[in-house]
Formats: sequence, structure tokens, C-alpha cells
Amino acid sequence: MLQNKLEEQNAFYLAFQDLTVRFLATNFAITSSKLYFYMIDLNQPRTPPIKYRKDYRPSDYLITKTQLNFQLFDEYVLVTSELKIHRNPIYNNQPLVDLCLDGIQLQLVSIKVDNKILSEQDYVITKDQLVLSKVNKSFILTTEVKIYPARNTSLEGLYLSNGKFCTQCEAEGFRKITYYVDRPEIMSEFFVSIEADQSNFPLLLSNGNPTSSMNLENNRHIAHWHDPFPKPSYLFALVAGDLDCLQDKFITMSNRKVILKLFVDRGKLDQCRFAMDSLIEAMKWDEQRFGREYDLDLYMIVAVSDFNMGAMENKGLNIFNTAFVLANKKSATDSDFENVERVIAHEYFHNWTGNRITCRDWFQLSLKEGLTVFRDQKFSETMQSEVVERINQVKIIRSAQFAEDSGPMAHPIRPDSYIEMNNFYTVTVYNKGAEVIRMMHTLVGEDGFRKGMDLYFDRFDGQAVTCEDFIQSMESANGVDWTLFRNWYSQSGTPKLKAELKTVTKNSRKGLDSSSNTKIIISFSQTCPSANTNSKDYDSKPYMIPIRTSLLHLDGSLIEIKQASKEKWQQEILLILTDYHQEFELEINVPAEAENCSYIPSLLRNFSAPVKLEYDYNIDQLTRLFAHDTDPFNRWDAGQTLMTRMLLSESPTISKKELAGIVLAFQNLLNNSSLDNALKALAIQLPSLSSLIGEVDSVDLDELFSKHRQLKEFLSIELQEQWLSMFNRYKNKQRANSGDRNLKNSALSYLLIAGETEHISLAVEQQKYASNMTDEIAALQIICGSELLSSTELRAKQIDRFLQKWKNEDLVLDKWFTAQALQDTPEALENVKSLLSHENFSITNPNKVRALISSFAAGNAPQFHCATGTGYDFITRQVIRLNEVNAQMGARLVKQFSQWRKFDEKRQALIKDCLEQILAVENLSPDIFEVASKSLKG
Repeated sequence: MLQNKLEEQNAFYLAFQDLTVRFLATNFAITSSKLYFYMIDLNQPRTPPIKYRKDYRPSDYLITKTQLNFQLFDEYVLVTSELKIHRNPIYNNQPLVDLCLDGIQLQLVSIKVDNKILSEQDYVITKDQLVLSKVNKSFILTTEVKIYPARNTSLEGLYLSNGKFCTQCEAEGFRKITYYVDRPEIMSEFFVSIEADQSNFPLLLSNGNPTSSMNLENNRHIAHWHDPFPKPSYLFALVAGDLDCLQDKFITMSNRKVILKLFVDRGKLDQCRFAMDSLIEAMKWDEQRFGREYDLDLYMIVAVSDFNMGAMENKGLNIFNTAFVLANKKSATDSDFENVERVIAHEYFHNWTGNRITCRDWFQLSLKEGLTVFRDQKFSETMQSEVVERINQVKIIRSAQFAEDSGPMAHPIRPDSYIEMNNFYTVTVYNKGAEVIRMMHTLVGEDGFRKGMDLYFDRFDGQAVTCEDFIQSMESANGVDWTLFRNWYSQSGTPKLKAELKTVTKNSRKGLDSSSNTKIIISFSQTCPSANTNSKDYDSKPYMIPIRTSLLHLDGSLIEIKQASKEKWQQEILLILTDYHQEFELEINVPAEAENCSYIPSLLRNFSAPVKLEYDYNIDQLTRLFAHDTDPFNRWDAGQTLMTRMLLSESPTISKKELAGIVLAFQNLLNNSSLDNALKALAIQLPSLSSLIGEVDSVDLDELFSKHRQLKEFLSIELQEQWLSMFNRYKNKQRANSGDRNLKNSALSYLLIAGETEHISLAVEQQKYASNMTDEIAALQIICGSELLSSTELRAKQIDRFLQKWKNEDLVLDKWFTAQALQDTPEALENVKSLLSHENFSITNPNKVRALISSFAAGNAPQFHCATGTGYDFITRQVIRLNEVNAQMGARLVKQFSQWRKFDEKRQALIKDCLEQILAVENLSPDIFEVASKSLKG
């Protein structure tokens, strides 16, 4: 809190700052002694300005050297910046223009150019810029500003988290720290000094290498840092606090020693070893797979509890959400360990794909994020089960990205426009972007992809570039023309791929091989209606789509095939679709005596392209693929397709024949000893409600929820003996792995759905005696979601047991909040509302918001979409509340309303009213405005 004297001194500044937000005024300016204010019509709704990719223009000025001095105090921070600026050489023959520096919520203390104090006629301050006129081609600009991190609940720029100063500058947070040309292509060498109280902030960190430190008067001290690699402002980082440190080292492939430091809150070192080991594994992997060696002598990670994202790749000083660092057997689940390993690797891989080569502008975000997600996926596939990782990757695409592609927030992986850049850190940019990179890898193979990556690094190291530059590197390295492939970058929507297959001829061949060649035609048609066009007849330009294809005998064995123009027989071929409609002639090599054998196509193997595939499989064919396909992904996918057809059929219930078929398929799967338990655990999960809603243009939610419950209940009862046997088999298994635990806990979930009271004790005992968090939280989630235990004292007792045991572990309590938010019972919403006032919940902490509020909206579809609209009203209230606290989190919540036009008229009216309420909020942030207005337009 500010002292009274300080409040008085800054009263005018703070009042005016509040006015600028309240009136959304862009047409005013304030200087050191004058206030210019032009009245605007407040009755006219204001639309924040839209930025367009087509309007990109290189910056008028460049910054080659940035020197920052931070003086940290309890109530405020003084930031002095000295910038070496010069005119962009491409404009040397043009007249000089004003210098426009970005800045938000900054209190200007002083300003000098070449050490000369400027007069008020030389600059103008608006709500988001400092504009200087009469500048030279080259000069040094020095500014001093005062900022208030303790008030910064947006968690952008410099803010306080649990007593620590820390930063988050991507995408545009640096402008909340000091005045700067805050664009990703402005790459500067940084020199940083940090001064603070030595007792409260003994640790002072920034990017690069430490150069010196010293003690000052009044128990203060100062540390100096230098990052020799030019970087954009969004990669700047600062941390000041009192932290524990785990230190290790890594010897690079050129025999250089790199010191590794991982900083966490006091008392958390016992949860850090896995993260450090993951970092070392990632460094080894990147050297071996891509030849990339770390370039500094020091690599640091700091874990903070208040963070909007998962982590941030700031050069040499990664700042992480604690959720992706802290993990030990007692407090973290198997999926927590996998996420820590993945995110640690992701941020490290950014050192080359994001830092050494960065984005020219924010429209190119997928250049670094899509590519780096692909890299962390391949790393995870190496470290974990390759097939399980691939299935989990595709589940995200189908449940979240396909839904985004079919709604009002649809955009290409390289967007054409945005209002607020924070809204475009999406599954489309990240995960679909990674699928596009994976298709490149499929098209040119491992060696060709490595050649393309090497050329990309050689051409563009130290530069800010575009998606086009990456594509051209792949083309040049492999001698290919990917003109058509570029449509993946410029078009939104999910391509729909329809396949048909027919036999053309059967020709017996006499000879030693006694085989028969059968010629078939397989045809593909692609369409992709855009979600953002008013014309239902609109189709995008055709995509280049790689389709991995095999043919299977009915027993699951592979048939040798080849394209008619090829020489080599193969068990799997790659077909490349390049037009709206295309036919491929294939030859099949089968024994002569088996001329009349049947075969089943296995298409889009390993999900070789992010498309929706339509092929007229019958139930028998899907069942056989589910039982026998040699491609593990397609095997899992056949089961998902079987269940999806049942759940989305026009019938209000599932037929007995369909139910019997899926039971038989489950039995075959569970009894197959050759299958990995991790794959079995995934295969017996029903398609998520979010993925089912994303599959269709309109849906009867009540019918869908009913059929989803019907299928779960039927499977739980019909396979009850198998579930119990499986649970008992792995309950006390020594050295059980994550697949064993997942399968056991899935079986336990089905047992409680079956409705037998005798099974309740199994869940209660597991929660009480579990030796790991995976089993303990799984038991609690099952207890919370069980209708048998709805509103019972036993349920309340188990919830409290978990709370008392883990009340001092924030990350574990997030799981406790989520378990209750996901309970599909009538009292779920009231429980969530009551938890908002729990002492361990805070609306200012993003992890808590995600754990409770977002989990309810995104993960508990039946209760969120309750026909009364109470779930919608609750989320609306939270969005309005978050508008004042953290608009990024509020905007993400609004996205849960984006598919409202798929629902019945009553729900459409309810959600429409909610969106209108949100848009009517005074001082609505651009983040929330953009998502709400697009959603309302549908």
C-alpha cells in the first residue's frame, strides 16, 4: 500500500490514469504542465483498433543498445532506461518522422536526449505512447519512470508474486516497464542493473551473464547483467527475491561447461530434481537431434506462483509457473511429471527457435511456437510412450482446436488481424501450427527435415523473420515447391477429407511368386468451409495433405501395396493430395489363392494431417481395426469413431446391437496381453464431450449428455467383472508404471459408475493409503463425481481429509479445487460458488482460476450447460470480475461461450444475453471485448 504522502504526490497522475482507462480516450495528450483533452461521445460504443498483417511496416527507428537501471522499493520502482537509437537505414532517403515509444501506466519522471533535458514542446504523452518530435538520425534517449508492481494484477510487465519481483513481457508487457519501441523485430543488446534491499531481495537476476555486484549504503545492493545476444524486449526478464537454488552443470558437445540454476520458493528444493534432470535431457536431445548447442555459460529457471502462462523462454532466464517445475512422487501425478518434462524442454528449445531466431511481428507467432511445440512433442515421444504421446496430442487438436476452427474465433495459424495479441496464444497457433510442421517432416522425411532446419539456422541466426522464411528454407534444402502447402498458413477452418475405395481389376500372375495383383482406385475429396465467412458455399483453396495409407486383411495383417507408377512394394505408402478431388491407382500384392480376400483401408495413419476424415466404414470394419490395426493411433481412433457414431447418431438412445458391439470390442482390447496398458487406458475412455460438440454443426446437448451417461453406465455394468479383476490386478503391483495406474484408475471409475455400494470402499481405501499423487487424486475425483456419494457425509469427509493433508501445498490444492469443479452432480455449481470464498482460493492467482472456474466451464459440460442457464450466469459474473483483475484470464473464460450457435434456441438466448452483458461492462478490456464481440457475431 502507498503511504499517504506518496498518495498525495501522485493524486493527479493516478486520477488522470484512471480517466484514460474509463473513457478509452485516444485523442488526448498530456505534457509535464499541460493537459489536452477532447470530449468524446460516451454514448457511442468504441471498438478498439484492429491490427492487420497487411499493414506491417518496418520500424522507423532501431535500438542497438539498451541500458536499464531498476531501483526496487516496497511501494514503487524507478526505471531508468538509456537507449541508443538510430534511424532505420531503409528510410535514410526519407524525411525524419516522430519517434513513437510504447508505454502504458508509466509515470514519467524525466526525459533527456543526448543528455539534454527536453522541454514540454518536444514530446507528447498519450495513454499508450510517448511521442518525440525533432529527433536526429542517431541519438541516445534517457527516460526515468515510476511504476507500481504491487498493483499490477494483470501479471504483465513487472509485478509482485509471493514477495518476489518478476516479469512477463510477451507479448506486449515490456511497455508496462519503460518507454520502448516494443516490437519483436527490434533486437538490442541489453545491459541491466538492479538495486534493492539486500535483506528482502538477496537475489537479483536478469538475462545473460552476471558482470559484477556490490553492496551499497542503507543495506542495499546492486547487481549488473549483460546479455551479449541481441534480443527483442519481449524476451527481457528480471527476478528479485529470496529463493532457494538447485545447481547443476551440463557439458556441451563442444566441451563447454554450462552452469544450471533452478530457483524456487524456500522449502521447495525437494520438488526440483526432476525438472533439473528434464533440462539436462532436453539439452542432450537438442544437440543429438538438431545439432543445437546452448550458447551462454549460465542457464537459469525461476518458478513463480502467479503466472498467466505455463512458462516464458526469456534468454538465459526462463520464468516458469510453479506448476511446471515442482514435482515429486508424493505431490505430483504422472501427468504432472510429463508436463514438467515437456514444458522444461519447450522453453529450452526456444533458445534457438524463438530467441536466436525470433518473429518479425506477432502475426508470425506460430513461426516460433508451432515449431517449438513440434520439437517438444518429438522430445516427449522419445522420453515417453510414442503412441500415447501422439494420441494425447491429437486429443487436444480434436477437442479444442477443431472447436476453435469451427467457431467465431477461427483464424489461420498465421492470423491476418487481431485486436489484442494475448488472445492469439491459441491451440490453433500452437498445436495446429505443430501439426503443420509435422506434415513438413512427413513430406521430406527425417533427413530432409534436418537439412531444412540446418539451413534455417544458418540463414537467419540473430534475425527476426517470418513463416515464409521457414518454408523457403525447407524448400531450398530439399528441392521442392510448396506453393500449395502455404495455404495451411493463410486459411482458417478444418479441412474435411472424404475417401472412397473401389476395385478396378484382379489379374493373376503365374510364376514363382504365385501372387495376384489387384488394382484399386482410392479417391479423396477435400472441402473446408470457413467459419468466418457469411457464405455457406464458400470453400478455401485446396491444401497439400499427406495421407499415410495401408490396407489390412481381416485378421489385421498388412497387405503389400504400391502406387501404379512406383516400383517398390510397401506395407504403408504416402499419398499426397494436392487438389479438391484426386484419384490414386494402387496395386495390391496378395497370394494367388487369396484373390477374393477382403481388405480394410487404414487411412491417415498416425494422424498424418489435421483434418476430419470421412470414410464409410461399417461397424464390423471399425471393430476389426479397433482389434487389429498395426498403427496404434488408428487402432485407438477406430474405437473412438465407433463410440462417436453411437453418441452423435440421430437416435435419442443407443441400440442394443451397438452396445453389444462396443462391449465385445472392449473385451477384446482388455484381454489382449500384447497391448500396452497406457494404450488400453486411453482406448477405454469415451470421446470427450468437447470433442463431440466440436464434431458437428448443431447438437442436442441434453440428448448428447444422456447418451454419454448411458454408454458409460452400460459399459460399467456389463464389464463389471473385468473392471474389478483389472483393479485388483494392479492395486498392489510392485513397480507399477503410469500405464498400470491409468488402467487401474479407469477401472475404479467404471466400478463406481456401476452403482454398487460395495465398490465405494475401494476408492476410499485408495485415497487413504495411496503412495503416490496419481492414485490419491484419482480416488478423490472418483468420489467427488460419484452419484452414489452425492451430498453424503462420506464424500464431505474425504474432501476434507485431502484438504487437511495438503493444505500447505498450493499446487496440490489446485487439484482439490478441480476435483470438485468437475463433479457431474446437481450441486456442483453451488459447491464451486462456495469455494470462491475459500481461504485457499484467490481470484488474482491464475492457477486458482484455472483450477476452479475454468475447470468447471471447460471440463464439466453437463453442469456448465445446465438448461436453466445458471452455469452461464456464473461464468459471466466471473468474467466481469476478472475484467478488473486479469483481463487475459477473463478473455479465456469468454471462449467457453463461442460455440453457442450450435445449441438449442433456449441456450442460444441465454448465452447471447450473457455476451451482451459482458459487452455492456464499463471499461471493458480489449482482451475480453475482442472475444465477446466475435462470439456474439458468431
